[in-house]
Amino acid sequence: MTPVNFNQLYYFYLVAREGSIARISEQLHITPQTISGQISALEHSTGSALFNRTGKKWSLTEMGRVTFGYAEDIFQLGDELRSVLKHHTVTQWQTFTVGITDVLPKAFIYELLKPVFSLPAQLRLICREGEQSALLAELAVNKLDLVLTDEPLSPGSSIKAYNHEITESGTSFFASPALLSKLSQRQFPACLHQQPMLLQSKRSIIRQRLDAWFEQQGIAPQIVAEFDDSAMMKAFGQQGLGIFSAPTQIEQKICQQYEVQVIGRSDAIREVFYAISPERKLTHPGVLQLVNALSSARSG
Repeated sequence: MTPVNFNQLYYFYLVAREGSIARISEQLHITPQTISGQISALEHSTGSALFNRTGKKWSLTEMGRVTFGYAEDIFQLGDELRSVLKHHTVTQWQTFTVGITDVLPKAFIYELLKPVFSLPAQLRLICREGEQSALLAELAVNKLDLVLTDEPLSPGSSIKAYNHEITESGTSFFASPALLSKLSQRQFPACLHQQPMLLQSKRSIIRQRLDAWFEQQGIAPQIVAEFDDSAMMKAFGQQGLGIFSAPTQIEQKICQQYEVQVIGRSDAIREVFYAISPERKLTHPGVLQLVNALSSARSG
């Protein structure tokens, strides 16, 4: 078996990480043609296309995403080895690699992961964000220790993994002060009717629950934008472009960070958050700490 050419893999890794051959060419003082040639040689030797090429725009194929995950681990270990050799000290770090679905609110992710940092052991947290299907595929091949999501693994899934319900929250609605002053004087939730609304994408569970709740309440919001990225949705909301929702548990952080105000809250719209692990009996110290701490807080 021909070993992987690590020089070619390194060029692939840099381009995949930065998203630009031109940028890597400037950083390394190497012509774009050389970099492109090295990546093509890697693809030829492995028999797999790693990039979709459309003009100057390159995007990772499914195999490219898998290769990038391995390359990231390889070169991170290389950095650690260089540090050990330079300083003549050996530090035993245990990595905790968490996949996070891109629909989860960023402020909420911090609250979910905060217990990990109280571990006495030296633990290095690695966060990877993406769509749930891609993250579960990585979990299945042991590239991830855990997936945080708002959608549990379905009973009929081909992936051998287990759901751990860790916390849940009601939903709060927010608006910028300028937009709030223009809203109807009717009580919440009637004041949301026919108002500009920023919503999560239709593939998210919370969007489905919001749509059902709007229909039950007889509310027809004016949906001006939909987002996969919750942070982007809040950034648009901060500019007064529409009302948006988020878990009630983090409403104080959202008000402080985005300078918005709470319009109202509903416990009828519940967001449930899960940790999906490849094992029923948890053993990884990071997973144990996280699930146990969040489960205790939920039951308390």
